[in-house]
Amino acid sequence: MGQCGRMSKTLHTIDSDPRPLPPEAPLPGDCCDSGCDPCVNDTYSEELQYYRDQLAKWLERNPGAE
Repeated sequence: MGQCGRMSKTLHTIDSDPRPLPPEAPLPGDCCDSGCDPCVNDTYSEELQYYRDQLAKWLERNPGAE
């Protein structure tokens, strides 16, 4: 069996684990100020928190990446 067949299945590279992308912020005019539930700003805040959590986990898996 060649070297390829012996490679660890746990080999981890940034190519196989892409860095999370931040959510797109709403534009200033996206909120209609009518009290929608959920508001686009609320949704963005939740997505931003999820992104930060995922980025922290990614940075743990990829030490030295910035």
